[in-house]
This record gives sequence, C-alpha cells and structure tokens, in this order.
Amino acid sequence: MFLLETGLKQVYKRFVMRSPQQSYEDTERIVQFDFLRATECAALNTLKWMGRGEKEQADAAACDAIRGMFDLIDVCGKVVIGEGIKDNAPGIFKGEHLGTWLPGSPKFDLALDPIDGTTNVSKGLPGSICCLAAASPEEELAFSLKDIPSFYTMKLAYGPQVVRYMRRTGIEVISIRNPIEEILPVVAKALRKRLQDVAVVVLDRPRHAELVKAIRSTGAMVRMISDGDITAAIAPSIPNSGVDLYVGIGGSPEAVLAAAAIRCLEGNMQTMMRPRDEAERNSIIGMGFKEELNKVFYAEDLVKGDNVLFCATGVSETPLLRGVQVRGHTAVTHSILMRVRSRTVRLVEAYHDLGHKTIHLRSTKREMLL
Repeated sequence: MFLLETGLKQVYKRFVMRSPQQSYEDTERIVQFDFLRATECAALNTLKWMGRGEKEQADAAACDAIRGMFDLIDVCGKVVIGEGIKDNAPGIFKGEHLGTWLPGSPKFDLALDPIDGTTNVSKGLPGSICCLAAASPEEELAFSLKDIPSFYTMKLAYGPQVVRYMRRTGIEVISIRNPIEEILPVVAKALRKRLQDVAVVVLDRPRHAELVKAIRSTGAMVRMISDGDITAAIAPSIPNSGVDLYVGIGGSPEAVLAAAAIRCLEGNMQTMMRPRDEAERNSIIGMGFKEELNKVFYAEDLVKGDNVLFCATGVSETPLLRGVQVRGHTAVTHSILMRVRSRTVRLVEAYHDLGHKTIHLRSTKREMLL
C-alpha cells in the first residue's frame, strides 16, 4: 500500500504540480472536467429561478456559480468574449480574470454565456443552456477566439454531411451571401432528403419575417425558437437532432461560442457582421474594421487553433441537451464536453444528491448546499 501511495504521489507531482518552466501541449486535457463542473454548477444554481419571471436573478445565479468554481481552478483565465452587457443584466464581462492566477498556471482565453436563453428560464420554457469555450493560446496565432465588434451577426450553420458534400462537389451555392431559396435545395441534396423534409431553425423575431416567408416558399419546414441560438446553431452538426440548418440574425458572442462547438463536430458556420444602424456601422469603421464589415467568417475564422474545448450543461430541454431534472432528492444534469484537437465528444449524465451537493459561490466564498 505504501508503494502504491508513493507511486501515485509521484505521478501527481509529475503531471499536475508542474514548474513554470515545464510545458505541456495539451493543457486543456488536464482541466477540461473542471470547466465542465463550472457549467454544471451554473445550471444547478439556476434551477431555483426556473419559471419565476426573474431572468436577471437567474443570470446572476449562473455567474456566481461559474466565478466560484473558477476560484478553485489553477488557471489564468481571461474573458475575451463575455455576455450580459446588452440588457444590463448580470454577466461575466470582457477582460475579467477567472481562475486562481497562480504563477505557472496554464493560460486560457475564455468565451462565456452563463445562460443562453435567460428569458426561457424566467418563463419555464425549453431552450436554455450554460456554456463556455476555452482556448489555450498558441504562439503563432494572433488570437484564438475572435471578438466581433458588431452587436449582431448574420449566421448560417450546417452539419458535417453538408460540409463533405461541398468539398466533394466544389459547390459554392451554400453561401451566406446567396438567397435562402438557392441554398435549401442544395442542402436537401447534400442530406439526401426531400426539400419538404428539411428543417430550418430561425429565431422568432420581426426582423426575420421575410426570411421565414422565403424558406416556406421552398416547401421546407421552419422551426421557430424564442431564444437560445447557440444550441440552434450547433444542432445541425448533432446527429438525429432534427435540425438541418440554422439561419438568421443573432448575437455576436453567441456566434463564437457556437463556432467552438461546431469545429469540434466538423460542421461549419458562416457569419457576417450585421450593424443595427448607421451609427454602429460608423463606429465599427472607426475602430478599424471597415474591411471586415463585408467579410464572411467561417467557424475556423472565429475559433482558431486546435487547443480549444467547448462544454455546456442543459438548464431546460434543447435539441442538444436535456435540462436539469429533479427526482426526489436527486438532481440529474446533462452536459456535453468536446475538444477540437481530438474531436472527442463526451455526453455526461451526472446525479447530484441534494442532501450533500454543494456549490462554491463567489458571493459567499464558500461551499453552499443547493
């Protein structure tokens, strides 16, 4: 027993307690489950606000749990893409530091959405997740996660079967610049489906009225969602999700988070900046992004390199994940964890004994029972 314990201690020291001079090219492998625990804790801490009409309180609970979990993780995490500013809700903001920041700890750029679909949570509706993307910076890259200066982007997301078809045929019709009426027949052919069986997800917004009309004119199905377009954009890359295409205008931070997951799943997404008005357009030009205003960004343009992971936990039911379920004294969470480098996708179902489960919160700086 002594020899076993001694051996384990040596392994621990060799792989975990590394000196600042030692390097390890796959650092996300070491901390990936700690990042997953952050989204798990966020989803669990949000549960008490489900259907209570208080979306700011739900967002605050998720943020508190994520910050609290990162207070226990030995990383130097910098938020390069945050969420929450758009409605003055609680959020984890750009520039914020997460993790212990101990000397020698691995560095990560972070993109976070404590809850994608806060309105859904407040109304007790399906379609909400807690998610984050993390990238260990690579020296040859100027950035890992792109911070898009526009509030909104136009998005077109499709799965790996469509990607393979495009590569095989050299087809260029599937372009975000083209009318949806031209795109859908090609998607149907790539998927070997009848056009009327192709399911397209669109955010239910007045700005999409003409888009929805155009989709329906082709005979394809439209599935409207009230919120949660990260999941919607990822869904076409998930087998048997029931979603073939996602299209529409949505938040720019959500585009980058979705792109991280889509890269892990070998699908793709095309995005373009969509300024809300002339003032925002001029502001973007003034910041030096004039040439990028008309550029099409693919998933690999938004999320660069191989040292990238994505994790999410369902709060309420989505095409990607089931929501938190309470069964007596047990809460069941459903999460996904995936990495670009290995293309490994883990679906994690966890059972939490509510009599013993604690969450480390930033607000209290200690473990709290749910």
